[in-house]
Amino acid sequence: MSATATQTPPPAAPRVERPSTGRLRITPAIMLLIVAGALIVVSAVRAVTGAEDITSAGQVAGALSGAVPIGLAGLAGLWSERAGVVNIGLEGMMILGTFFGAWAGWQTNPWMAVLAGVLGGAVGGLVHAVVTVTFGVDHIIAGVAINILATGVTTYLAKKLFTTGDAVEKGGTPKQSPPMTDIKHFTVPGLSHWLGDLQAHHWFLVSDLAGIVGGLVTNISSLTLLAVVLFVLTFFVLWRTSFGLRLRSCGENPTAAESLGVNVYTYKYVAVIVSGALAGLGGVFLAIQTHFYLEGQTGGRGYIGLAAMIFGNWRPGGLAAGAGLFGYADSLQLRNGGDSVHALLLLIALLLVVMGAWKLYRKAYVSGSISVAFAVLLTVWYMLTDSVPDEVVQGTPYVVTLLVMGLSAQRLRMPKADGVPYRKGQGG
Repeated sequence: MSATATQTPPPAAPRVERPSTGRLRITPAIMLLIVAGALIVVSAVRAVTGAEDITSAGQVAGALSGAVPIGLAGLAGLWSERAGVVNIGLEGMMILGTFFGAWAGWQTNPWMAVLAGVLGGAVGGLVHAVVTVTFGVDHIIAGVAINILATGVTTYLAKKLFTTGDAVEKGGTPKQSPPMTDIKHFTVPGLSHWLGDLQAHHWFLVSDLAGIVGGLVTNISSLTLLAVVLFVLTFFVLWRTSFGLRLRSCGENPTAAESLGVNVYTYKYVAVIVSGALAGLGGVFLAIQTHFYLEGQTGGRGYIGLAAMIFGNWRPGGLAAGAGLFGYADSLQLRNGGDSVHALLLLIALLLVVMGAWKLYRKAYVSGSISVAFAVLLTVWYMLTDSVPDEVVQGTPYVVTLLVMGLSAQRLRMPKADGVPYRKGQGG
């Protein structure tokens, strides 16, 4: 008699429900919906207020020009901090880029200016790496020292190099270099003119979209295109290669990285030097844009770049969005956009109402009520005035920086070992 053995399968493992984080996952489809909704709201504000410049090609082109140096500074900070080194010295490295770029540029050509500016910033990054990685100096103190040192060195060299010989004859002063030639710009033929005609009709949404696209395809600097390539390249290198994985591991857990054979010091050095080079490129962009070095021309963009990086949660995509926002605010002040800023008061009030309603729905009654209260105050300000003072316009980039940092602070996740002193072999 044969018996058939029946094997009972083992019981299935109980399914574990993952706790919900309460956060919406931003997919490409959702991002497109957000962009479309934002465009509709901005178009409505433009139609209601009559402030045509808020979506004009000139305003968008100015925003793009303002976003590039801020974005490059933020990208510089991203490289450094992903490897665990805080780089407050971005402002100083940008200053080195403006000076050495202009010094080489007025004597040769714009591309030599780019090379000199990048090398100048890289030297600043090397100094920061030696001080913080090798000698273990506090990163914040080292960064502040780099800023002070860069300011002092360039001030001294400007007085020595721009006040003698050919430099004086060509317009050099103790605070300014002789002018240099501009770098090549590009315009999409035909498309730019057609979009300008569409914008001139002031149609709802259509003209706004035409103005935005027109600003992105008209008179674009070669360095702007280079910056776009660097953003894409940074994402690929840091998130799609083994090199990037090792570098990011140095900013998350350098002890574990070292135990796996990663030379932590080497990766930190590479990251901080690349950081300085990118900051220097941002600085030389400013010098080429204005055609000369000018003392103090960075105007705190290194710090704003850090704010854009934090707003972007240490990711290239979010950083690019933050740089665009700050660049737009910078363009407002450069274009004397009192009427535009006045119109944007209504837009900010609307956004605060939406945010306040969401907070109240989430039972965050205090923050929700504060948001609604500020929305009411901004609406009253808009209704009782026709424009805003010039002082408000000039301070717009810095006000936007504070607002963005305050509103995004709760969703940030910095590298775990960012700014933490590390000594070789400490895990053993």
